[in-house]
Amino acid sequence: MTDTTLVNGINEWLVDQALSEPDIVGMFEALCNRIHAIGIPLGRARLTWPTLHPLFQAETILWARGKPTEFEQFIHQDTASEAWLRSPMKYMFDNDVDVLRRKLEGPSKLLDFPVLEEVAAQGMTDYLVIRTGLSIKNENATAKQLGIIATWSADREGGFTNGELEALQKIQRRFAVACKTVIQSRIARNISETYLGREAGTRVLAGSIRRGDGSETRAVVWYNDMRNSTALADTMPGKDYIDLLNEYFDCTATPIIEAGGEVLDFVGDGVLAIFPYNDVEQQMAAVDAATTALRNVLKARDQLNAKRRGDGLFPIKFGIGLNTGTVMFGNIGISRRLAFSVIGPTVNEVSRIESLTKATGMDALVTNDIVALQPEKWVSIGKQRLSGVAEEIELFTFAKELLEPTIAQPLIELKPIVSN
Repeated sequence: MTDTTLVNGINEWLVDQALSEPDIVGMFEALCNRIHAIGIPLGRARLTWPTLHPLFQAETILWARGKPTEFEQFIHQDTASEAWLRSPMKYMFDNDVDVLRRKLEGPSKLLDFPVLEEVAAQGMTDYLVIRTGLSIKNENATAKQLGIIATWSADREGGFTNGELEALQKIQRRFAVACKTVIQSRIARNISETYLGREAGTRVLAGSIRRGDGSETRAVVWYNDMRNSTALADTMPGKDYIDLLNEYFDCTATPIIEAGGEVLDFVGDGVLAIFPYNDVEQQMAAVDAATTALRNVLKARDQLNAKRRGDGLFPIKFGIGLNTGTVMFGNIGISRRLAFSVIGPTVNEVSRIESLTKATGMDALVTNDIVALQPEKWVSIGKQRLSGVAEEIELFTFAKELLEPTIAQPLIELKPIVSN
């Protein structure tokens, strides 16, 4: 019989976890270690739960005694995998079963699911699956579908005792309370980062939710806009135009995020992003990141257009503008409907800089503050007048020798800028 006092000690620890904000991987690992420490012969355990994320459908943690704990995310799939279709969990969902046990050794051995062969081969002797429902608001799923599923495997001859089985069920119920807190927090973070961006989402969740909340920051500001979008929207079927936009955003916004930038908004068919910095060293890193993103965007565009031409489709065209300076980063709008974005002259200028890519025939244009940190990478196209800006400013585009062969070259010969 498992010592009730020791089980209660684990349950009290789980209450403390529910009242804090633990990392779910660390919490599950610590729980498994505690279960083994009180004498329950736990050799292997897995925790699985559904998530709300544009890329991932579920997340799972695998603990095996003496080995590093593994965390994995499963992408959305149009059809279920063979492993899922033949799993104990699928059987439990289909038959509304909350507890499933299989002996993996002896005369009562039953290996009626492929995964049990694998678990038995690892030296496990008993396999227990418990499903615990969580009431999380989701109009497309029930509490049980949104709950956690934990598998507990023993590696002792004879498997779990009845007392240990009872203890594991009690522990999981208390563990589910802590999981609900953590999972809801992860979902909130996933949603906020997806719709607001990483930095803006973090600030909102940290309490920056009133109109006017925010602060001044310095940043490299990025803006790109698709060309001929009005004509395309008027002449293409709605679904085809949405598919086109998503292809365009994939090749423009993804490299920004991968380079460390923050995509703040999709303004129609435009992308507004920033690379923030606080000091000179960070400014250099931000400019380097923005330049990396710029080159990768142009490469992605050329790869996408090569495919589109091969499919008999027209190429996607767009321009990119980069500016740097002080921006206001925070909440704007009305008290009942806010947006977290950047405003200020630097932002106003970058959209006007991008618009000049059409007139000049350039892929991208940047300002002198960026060029000053990378003089060898840019060439001047001379002073240009921006709409609404009193003084002309000098603008620059990529130096010819730094462009990849697949990237379109400027139509005019430009002299490289020389640093003083």
